[in-house]
Amino acid sequence: MIKQGSKIDEVSTSQIKINVPVEKNIILGRILSGINSNREIKTLWRIMNVNAIERLGYTDHGPTHFNIVANYGLQIARILIKRGVEMSIVKDFGLTNHHAEVVIFLASLMHDLGMSIHRVNHEMFSLFIARDFLKEILNFMPIEEQTVVISETLHAIISHSHGSAGKTSTVEGGVVRIADALDMSKGRSRIPYKMGKIDIHSVSANAIKSVTVSEGIKEPVEIKIVMTTEAGVFQVDDFIEEKLELSGLAKYVHVRAFLEEHGKERDYKDFS
Repeated sequence: MIKQGSKIDEVSTSQIKINVPVEKNIILGRILSGINSNREIKTLWRIMNVNAIERLGYTDHGPTHFNIVANYGLQIARILIKRGVEMSIVKDFGLTNHHAEVVIFLASLMHDLGMSIHRVNHEMFSLFIARDFLKEILNFMPIEEQTVVISETLHAIISHSHGSAGKTSTVEGGVVRIADALDMSKGRSRIPYKMGKIDIHSVSANAIKSVTVSEGIKEPVEIKIVMTTEAGVFQVDDFIEEKLELSGLAKYVHVRAFLEEHGKERDYKDFS
């Protein structure tokens, strides 16, 4: 029996909570409640962070990361829907935008589950772990509806893979790919830097002050990235080349980088 006060005791696990704006999505609200009461997935998240941070010196791959990704993902999806972009689950299967939000939410929470096994090929390991959770969490749906949502969620999970291996064929998968990469600000990506891992990746990540998503003017989505030093542009370029361009959604997204100097922000680079 695990003693109270250990890294994965019942008390500490129960304190983990995902918070996203459900709005009028009743399905999402029900699933959110199920996730927040699921001790198994919360324990897996803690295991993943031990592997990622303490054993490998990588960035956070735990509930804080997933909460950030889910919020970015839902924010992007709702802007796209508002601006008339049709979600793939709606177009191809006749389900609703609420189902699309569910796919994005679940993939955001489960895309790194494979880190509980190994960093290498963790995207593929995530698939079979996630499928078991998905069948349990979505068991209230009719079987046909459940099967579509599970399949689309698994596709969105694999869509965050590195490079062209993660090229997606759905809007939802593209949203998750982008949202995952946007978790790069402040202390989030500074963990390797603080642990003494000094390379271009950690130095660049350390230079990202904030990332915000809003509705754009020409393109539906505008992403604003504020850097404290010019080194941050490496992180931004990597996001553009590795994530955005392979998401299938680049035409809907406008990225702007700003450099903060003496407490003021100035335009640094426009990625239009």
